[in-house]
This record gives sequence, structure tokens and C-alpha cells, in this order.
Amino acid sequence: MTTFDPEKFEEKYVHYFDELQEAYKNAYQHMHDRYDSTLLRLIDRQVLDESEPFYEGDDEFRIELPDNPHDRVQDIPDEEKFDIILDEFITQIETELQRVFEFETK
Repeated sequence: MTTFDPEKFEEKYVHYFDELQEAYKNAYQHMHDRYDSTLLRLIDRQVLDESEPFYEGDDEFRIELPDNPHDRVQDIPDEEKFDIILDEFITQIETELQRVFEFETK
């Protein structure tokens, strides 16, 4: 495992690409067991594909979404469910980033 360096995270795709892929993949797998795969796949490919992880300090990460996530997905079957899944997916990615970088989850 690569040792985490907050300064290197500013160039995350150079230094931590594999770790980021692992965190997103693990989050997807966790969510896949709980939600409709069609809606989950739409969120993953049309919203989270364009998301940006940021290190906030104190072992915390934040996921920034692209503008207007609802507009990125055509024909959302249930907007309320979409929002619930998206929020949980973001939380799961943040948790997986903490795990991948071997931080203690809070």
C-alpha cells in the first residue's frame, strides 16, 4: 500500500489512481448488494464518473459532484430514490477512501 501524503493528493490521479479506482469499485460493490442495479449503474456512469474526490484533512474526504447531477441522467424513474442512493454512494466512497488509505473510520 502506498503511504498517504496529503500534498500528493493534489495530484491524485498521478500518485493515487489505483487507490481511487479501488475505493470507487468497492463502494459500487457495497451498493450493488443493496439497490437496483440499473439506477445504481446510471448514477455510477453518468454522475460519479465526473465526480472529484478531495482530501479535507483529519483523515476526511469529500466528493464533489458535477453540476446538476439530475440533468446528467435521462429519465430518472424515482428522483427521491435517486437522491437517497446518490447520497449513500458518496458516503460509501468517502468511507472506502478512508479504508484504502488505512485511516481509522470515524
